[in-house]
Amino acid sequence: MSSQSPARTAPARRGVLAALARLGWVLLALAGVACLLLVVVTPLDLRAQILLGAGVFAAALLLGWSSEGSVVTLALVLVSLTVSTRYLFWRLTATLLPERTLESGLGYVLFGAELYAYAMLLLGYLQLLGRFPRKPQPLPADVASWPTVDVFIPTYSEPLEVVRTTVLAAKALDWPAEKLRIFLLDDGRRGAFQSFAAAAGIGYIVRSDNAHAKAGNLNHALTKTRGDYIAIFDCDHVPTRSFLQVCMGWFLKDPRMALVQTPHHFYSPDPFERNLGLFKKLPSEGELFYGLIQPSIDLWNASFFCGSCAVIKRAALEEVGGIAIETVTEDAHTALKMHRKGWNSAFLSIPQASGLATESLAAHVGQRIRWSRGMAQIFRLDNPLFGRGLTIMQRVSYAAAMLHFFYGLPRIIFLIAPISYPLFGLHIYNALPLMALAYALPHLAHSVLTNSRVAGAVRHSFWNEVYETCLAFYILIPTTVALIAPRRGKFNVTAKGGRITDPYFEMKIAGPYLVIAALNLISMIIGVVHYLHGEAEPDVLALTLGWSAYNLVILCATVAVAWEQRQVRDSPRVNAQLPAMLALQGGRTMRCKTIDLARGGLSLTVPAGREFTPKERMSVSIFTAADELPLPAEVVDCRGNVLRLRFLALSLEEEAVLAQTIFSRADAWVRWTDGRAHDHPISAFHSITMRGLSNVRQMVRARPARSAGAATATPAPPPSSVPPPAASTPRPPDAPRGTL
Repeated sequence: MSSQSPARTAPARRGVLAALARLGWVLLALAGVACLLLVVVTPLDLRAQILLGAGVFAAALLLGWSSEGSVVTLALVLVSLTVSTRYLFWRLTATLLPERTLESGLGYVLFGAELYAYAMLLLGYLQLLGRFPRKPQPLPADVASWPTVDVFIPTYSEPLEVVRTTVLAAKALDWPAEKLRIFLLDDGRRGAFQSFAAAAGIGYIVRSDNAHAKAGNLNHALTKTRGDYIAIFDCDHVPTRSFLQVCMGWFLKDPRMALVQTPHHFYSPDPFERNLGLFKKLPSEGELFYGLIQPSIDLWNASFFCGSCAVIKRAALEEVGGIAIETVTEDAHTALKMHRKGWNSAFLSIPQASGLATESLAAHVGQRIRWSRGMAQIFRLDNPLFGRGLTIMQRVSYAAAMLHFFYGLPRIIFLIAPISYPLFGLHIYNALPLMALAYALPHLAHSVLTNSRVAGAVRHSFWNEVYETCLAFYILIPTTVALIAPRRGKFNVTAKGGRITDPYFEMKIAGPYLVIAALNLISMIIGVVHYLHGEAEPDVLALTLGWSAYNLVILCATVAVAWEQRQVRDSPRVNAQLPAMLALQGGRTMRCKTIDLARGGLSLTVPAGREFTPKERMSVSIFTAADELPLPAEVVDCRGNVLRLRFLALSLEEEAVLAQTIFSRADAWVRWTDGRAHDHPISAFHSITMRGLSNVRQMVRARPARSAGAATATPAPPPSSVPPPAASTPRPPDAPRGTL
């Protein structure tokens, strides 16, 4: 008889059962991996491969329609990776020629581009395995325990009108006055800025040189201030009054928290949105990064500093020697250094500031050039895959962010590959066309399907092709040079607050893509001529022509972005429905409601039947949390029940009230995307096709001017200080193309 009591044997039995259960799950996982590998490596004939591809895709469609749950999403990701891996394995084992010929060499070049696209697909999926948006932490009830915060607003060459709004909104931050100090860091050393800082009652810091650009400016300010935490805003990023209340709780909850980053939200359209008429209809280019990637990598303690709209702990900055100065993307590099030292970071997916997007395509391209150069510099000088201090997922997240900016060459390869057969008779894809299609089509289709599910709310299908095509030529050389000579390159500031008075065509940006589009079109025409003369293989030609046609759709939309549309307002309008009161001449008042607001004026709905005359003067009070100070205005026009007013000269106090009314409301941006449709791949491709063709027809009819001289907005050089947007999400457009 056993001497052990039942009370002692029960836990032992439970432990054994738990161990057996864990072993069972491990064996089940290994069996699943073995099955997937078997699917990857098993060769099939054409008919069997077509049946497999069609069956798996039909099952994936049914699975996707059955549920919106995360388990189904994970299953679709596994299916997509399996199908893509099967395609790459087939490419490697069945389509590459060992001979040293031109065709073989070009085939390996195309396969290299496909490998890069597959790697980014895999890295993106790894990053997005889990996403649990972080919530703000409450602050202690005892305000005396709240830390001191210094607000840094760096500026160099931006106009004072842009900077004033940010400063005046920063003064309205909800934080104890004795624990908050605001500093304007003027690297331009301008008297007007110093006078404004004095009038606004904020600190003003300058230095004798501009060494290390923005990073040097911030580091110099660190030596002149003493706050426990540093809140940083680019001079066009206007904070809401709740910014610190939302962010600071995490620092008090976690003593090792070094950084809390919030999204970069833009209340003005970027060049893609303005020139293609997409503003507020589709997700902007940066929403993928701030809406999906940053919240996802936050799970792995890998979200990083984006240069603005963030709070950093002074102690963490001092431990890593201040803001990084070795690269031109000082923001991401600083976060990497802090993560290496064991500090934590957080990303809060709540827009708590809003800024101006780049006004011109040239400025936009210049900004992305700096980002790509800087991330390549970090990859070369402080590679996250090596060195101490990072977890595996932190390494994956940083590496994906940096490797993303090497898409220039693969993108160009995909754009020119299909011309090789019609123009030169080269078979760079050594496979029967139908077999190539049977393997490649499922790979591409599953990539589109899965990405639409994972990222459809923040990036519609195929638009990534347009964004990356537009930049491919311009980031190729900077990233290559940064790998060879990583210390070359300098920080440049993106112009903000300009206007485009007349439409013009940005030939300097569009030129390379016009050439590639012409090559694809010529190759299609020549291919058809060869077919009519019986000099082409019909199946090979059909696939290459289809590929070229797809490229032309993307290239038409890309070229259309270079048709710069007018932007006549210095200050874009912000939609806001707020109660207001008009004080008319003669002492009468009228209740109304705002439609939109801007620094220069506003629109309101007024009771029908009331007539207003142009230049009629009145004052308008807008009822928000800001002081309801009447603002002087005059009538621009009145149509129906919509009245448009222009503000007259405002005092500093009135200007502060206006800035706070437009930008400082805690809920100013949280419902920005309401009513926007989710992604549907077929509709998205149709939209790209129609917008590209429409704008190309417009350009042909207008025969626009070639240079940007028609614009008053400066097509700026390389850029501001925001970090990479689309670092590493899985992207169907990058997936290897079909067949040749």
